[in-house]
Amino acid sequence: MTDGNQALKKAGLKVTLPRVKILELMQEPDNQHISAEDLYKKLLDLGEEIGLATVYRVLNQFDDAGILHRHHFESGKAVFEMSTQKHHDHLVCLTCDKVIEFSDEIIEKRQDEIAMRHNIKLTHHSLYLYGRCTNDECDHADE
Repeated sequence: MTDGNQALKKAGLKVTLPRVKILELMQEPDNQHISAEDLYKKLLDLGEEIGLATVYRVLNQFDDAGILHRHHFESGKAVFEMSTQKHHDHLVCLTCDKVIEFSDEIIEKRQDEIAMRHNIKLTHHSLYLYGRCTNDECDHADE
């Protein structure tokens, strides 16, 4: 049994071809922070006949099961990434929607200190920083 099949069974989900194909694609590093529509296009490019409604349904099931994390960045559309990654925060370009993951021990420590000062025990958190690319690498820098 593959790791993907085990992950599905552990989450209480039946192993189906659409779930396996979507999970395989989501496990690829280039497919982190991907929308349902972009994932659907990748499936089409691979010759997979999985409908867009099925992609949405499977992504929602994976999010509910804790296999994926859903993010709502400023672009207005939900994007997904594997939940098995180590905790990180996100920088998001408002021009090209590029997402950069980062970790910073000082930021993490300050968040804990602030929560303690306000008598809050953190269980989880998300930090999104928004801005614009300042170099020529931005896909839409001329717009």
